Amino acid sequence: MKFVEGSQSHKSPVTGLPKTLSLGIVGYGAFGQLSARYLRPWFRILAHDPQVTESPVEGVAMADLSAVCHCDIVVIAVPLSALVQACRAMAPLLRPGTLVMDVCSSKVLPAEILLRQLPPHVDLLATHPMFGPQSIGAGIGAGTKGLKMVLCPLRATGAKRVAAFLRARFGLSILVASPEEHDREAAFTQGLTHLIAKALLRMDDLPGRITTRSFDLIRQAVEMVRHDAPGVSHAIETNPYAAGARSRFFAEMDAVRRELGSA
Repeated sequence: MKFVEGSQSHKSPVTGLPKTLSLGIVGYGAFGQLSARYLRPWFRILAHDPQVTESPVEGVAMADLSAVCHCDIVVIAVPLSALVQACRAMAPLLRPGTLVMDVCSSKVLPAEILLRQLPPHVDLLATHPMFGPQSIGAGIGAGTKGLKMVLCPLRATGAKRVAAFLRARFGLSILVASPEEHDREAAFTQGLTHLIAKALLRMDDLPGRITTRSFDLIRQAVEMVRHDAPGVSHAIETNPYAAGARSRFFAEMDAVRRELGSA
């Protein structure tokens, strides 16, 4: 990953990143636009998405895939179901030393796709921001403080500098893990949250007046995932450890049901 671009680059005293660093976003849906909104003060941003003709984020230009792939950093923000196709289209366009990152909610399968489909002359960093538009407040910076982001270095020489930038600028809590470590834990912490939310969303007549604090927190958690894009649920289901987590949860619920039945 190249952190110097031209003789007029001026590095940030906090991160060492030049202000003229370019960042490309492939896939400009809700999370791609969220990323652009937060990152635009520090990068020159280009975005590519066949479904989007004009950027709703000021200062971000829509461009063809070739221009986006020529940026110093490229973030792939497409659904997991479109990741192979996107990588195949990007592969011949990427320059040596470019850092490519994905933002899929599972990591084992996306990591395999990145390593298989993208050329060996680019750096690869699999990532999972453990948040989305619903879990970030309106204020830039203040809304991200304390939120978690997982980095899974595949072949990324600049991973430590990326982590330092995210901590310094956005107050993110950065966790480093292998794709397998990520998916083993996320199968429970993310997979079960979405599973329980699916069940509660079917119960649309739940009371909202006489509630406990614990119930309010559960409802808040459900609301945070209610509007997740379909691609997020698909990615969670492709987690190779998700089925085991669900089976364990259902087994424990069956045990609770039997205990209640015998009481």
